[in-house]
Amino acid sequence: MTRSLISARTGTRRRLLGAGLAATLGLATAFTAQAQKRYDPGASDTEIKIGHIVPYSGPVSAYGTIGKAAAGYFAKVNAEGGINGRKVTFISLDDAYNPSKTVEQARKLVEQDEVLVLFGPLGTAHNLAIQRYMNAKKVPQLFVATGATRFGDPKAFPWTMGWQPTYQTEGKIYAQHILSTKPNAKIAVLMQNDDFGKDFLKGFLEALGDKAKTMIVAQSTYEVTDPTIDSQMVNLKASGADTFFSITTPKFAAQAIRKAADIGWKPTQYLSSVSVSVSAVIKPAGPENAVGVISATYLRDPADDMWKGSKEYEDYKTWFSKYYPSGDLSDSLNVLGYSSAQTLEQVLRKAGDDLTRANIMKVAANLQYSPPMLYPGIEVKTSPTDFYPIERMQLVRFNGTRYEPFGKVLGD
Repeated sequence: MTRSLISARTGTRRRLLGAGLAATLGLATAFTAQAQKRYDPGASDTEIKIGHIVPYSGPVSAYGTIGKAAAGYFAKVNAEGGINGRKVTFISLDDAYNPSKTVEQARKLVEQDEVLVLFGPLGTAHNLAIQRYMNAKKVPQLFVATGATRFGDPKAFPWTMGWQPTYQTEGKIYAQHILSTKPNAKIAVLMQNDDFGKDFLKGFLEALGDKAKTMIVAQSTYEVTDPTIDSQMVNLKASGADTFFSITTPKFAAQAIRKAADIGWKPTQYLSSVSVSVSAVIKPAGPENAVGVISATYLRDPADDMWKGSKEYEDYKTWFSKYYPSGDLSDSLNVLGYSSAQTLEQVLRKAGDDLTRANIMKVAANLQYSPPMLYPGIEVKTSPTDFYPIERMQLVRFNGTRYEPFGKVLGD
């Protein structure tokens, strides 16, 4: 065999080997790229679709501002380049605080709009109405806007996670404060007649223990469709109670504070944190009527001068003036929308290019993050067995102008 023929055959082998190696490397590169980017419906190279449900109308329409604040936050995110280069499409729908409407809107967002995540749906009965559906569809029902304890059960509902402190935790904090400051109190309770009210009351009763039987002298409920709670307040006053626990949403919280003043009832008042907003509750009730009201918070109050000048507040104010100028800067509900949206942004950034629903829940279940407008000493922290992101609160008391913190941060 001539040397030239051997050389030609050797060259051919090298070319074939080179071509094969190139093809192999090409396939490997393609597989690597494919492994690096994984998408479920609602995600792509350029977009992340987020669904949201809140009552823009109906008996608790004051909560609608939460959705507007969240929308404003994601507008800021998009203006700054999006999340890992992807723009957020934020689809926020109104359910009028009607659970059947919540179901309808959730189905629309999942089946028609094909959102990647359902973020922050508001209300206890409303999230309960869609919980089994969301878990059957394996779509994250993430950072729900309710403190109901049932929304932190990763074994039964691995696709549902809360965000704010649970109502049971908050109820226990108020009961412990009453026991330590007024152990012989005569307590009257007004509560919304649904899972929201029942969850709060359960924590309150558990902390009072055996003393609940003697300390609670009156208990009354209302429906969200009731026009007023005037008759309930008259009956509660007649019980002789000197302490009043108001487990109410904003409209009824304002009515209760005003009615107590109108009928000359001056108990020590404890108010659920869902109604801590000065603009949505205290102003309609009359600030002079709310002096001394005790509540709890896990957020910095934007109406409190103590935060002004801090980087956290100034950044919030700058964002607010640009992205939600029609809103009320002093309304703490906007801080909730802003901070929960920041938490979701953190999860989506950490998910990187693996924007599958399973990975989003995995990231959400391994989170340690401190949104800037959370109260100092309080953070968002989760684990695969702990779906309660925020578990601490600060007691506050209204002084006629604003809520003042007192005592130390409490909770688990």
